[in-house]
Amino acid sequence: MKIKVSKGELLKGVQVVGNIITPKNMLPILSNILFETTKNKLRLTTTDLDIGISVTLDAEILEAGAITIPTKRLSDVIKELPEGSVGISTKKNNIVDIQLGTCEFKLMGLPKEEFPKLPEFKDKEVVTLEQQVLKTMLQLTSFAISHEETRYVLNGLLFELKSGSGEQGAESSVKFVGTDGRRLAVVEKKLKTKTHKDIKIILPYKTVQELLRNLKEEGEVFLVIGNNQAFFEMDGIVIISRLIEGDFPDYQKVIPHSSATKIRLNKEDFILVLRRANLFTTPDFQAVRFELFKNKLVVSKSTPDVGEFREEIAIEYSGKELVIGFNPGYLLDMLKHWREDEVLLELFDTEKPGVVRTAEYTYIVQPMRLA
Repeated sequence: MKIKVSKGELLKGVQVVGNIITPKNMLPILSNILFETTKNKLRLTTTDLDIGISVTLDAEILEAGAITIPTKRLSDVIKELPEGSVGISTKKNNIVDIQLGTCEFKLMGLPKEEFPKLPEFKDKEVVTLEQQVLKTMLQLTSFAISHEETRYVLNGLLFELKSGSGEQGAESSVKFVGTDGRRLAVVEKKLKTKTHKDIKIILPYKTVQELLRNLKEEGEVFLVIGNNQAFFEMDGIVIISRLIEGDFPDYQKVIPHSSATKIRLNKEDFILVLRRANLFTTPDFQAVRFELFKNKLVVSKSTPDVGEFREEIAIEYSGKELVIGFNPGYLLDMLKHWREDEVLLELFDTEKPGVVRTAEYTYIVQPMRLA
């Protein structure tokens, strides 16, 4: 193999595919990037056997070929190179020669044959989504994913695709659901194009993180579902992921009907008061006190050996008084990605969850017992 490629493009490509590599890899080949020439392009690929990612770069192909190169060492080398066109060529015994001007490095590579082969997705239905829409949906749900290994099916996002073919005139739709048992986030969007079958899968957290890292505010993403695997392609980047096997809980059962007690809050003001209250939470004392009175909401927190906080927010409210406890971090996680100026918080009673919902989004937070 003998190629020339821009240093800047090469570094970006290595950073894209290098994110999934972990230091704990038992197989040395899983710490390497596969370099492959394809027509007038260079394709870089990495995998940890659960997720694979590849990116295609413009390059001058002087001699076709393939080799794998240690990711960390390669990244360090590229960062120290001057700007310009990098020459990469393979020598005997899998030695990789990297040159730019009078600067030259030699790295030990491994042959392509040792690199795991990624699955192919042929003759499968392709679902097209807008990148910005998918990114927003993931942002509004991914923070609710559980990280407890004992609840494996909750370690990812439920992805539901409804074809709409069962009902006359029904539109196709896509839905994401995340929960850790203490909160639940559900978002649903209508699709511009019809799909031909229903899909229900669980995307692992690591895959969701890679999608969020690479999705942009414009352009399209193409999705294909295979046998226990999903394929995403956008802007020359391909992500292939294993899926989580198992049955996701019936989340519909925990979504309450609308409450008569609704508080309309300015998003930025609400974020600020929650952040101030959060300063006085500790792992043992997480619950913040919410007291609802006529035309005002009082947020307070008292923590032994730390101190106290209290703040009033003026609201339009004339219903019954109510006291309830919430973890402020759970509300802040959602509000960070809330794109509207106001948020409508529904409350029921002291022992029932708080709900934020729109026509397309529902977020449920379980209450916490107050000391």
